[in-house]
Amino acid sequence: MADKKAVKQKIAEDRKAVKQKVAAAKKNVKEKISKKIAANPNAVTSNRLKLLVTIVSRPKADYFTDVLQAFEVNLQTVLMAQGTANAKTLSLLGLADTDKAVILSVIQENKVPDALSVLEEKFNTIKDGKGVAWTVPLSSVIGTLIYRFLSNNKTAVKEKQNG
Repeated sequence: MADKKAVKQKIAEDRKAVKQKVAAAKKNVKEKISKKIAANPNAVTSNRLKLLVTIVSRPKADYFTDVLQAFEVNLQTVLMAQGTANAKTLSLLGLADTDKAVILSVIQENKVPDALSVLEEKFNTIKDGKGVAWTVPLSSVIGTLIYRFLSNNKTAVKEKQNG
């Protein structure tokens, strides 16, 4: 029994040490980024982009694209879709309309929590406004101009490289 307690205590201590090292590394990275931004405030920042996928009923597609526009979304595509549930399941759930709209929006990573929060509120409060939304990270974008457009970064300039 004493061995198990000692092992558990050692594991807990190791986890705590790892958490402290990770926190220190994150703090160090944030400080370096802050210094770099302060040195060149017009440089393109490394704010990541995400693809926000929102599925709503077709009649509400325009409304939700307008809601997302408030989060500086410069690119949105609406795809028409059809729900896959059979008629028996739909009637059981009290749903009749299977016509859906899939809204694909490119959004800045720092705006995602607010956008998802607003979408959740709208899904719960608007009549026939039910929907689902999630994000997918974008790993790269070709070109500074495209990144500036997608991130709504109008004042960014490419950082000069030494050499």
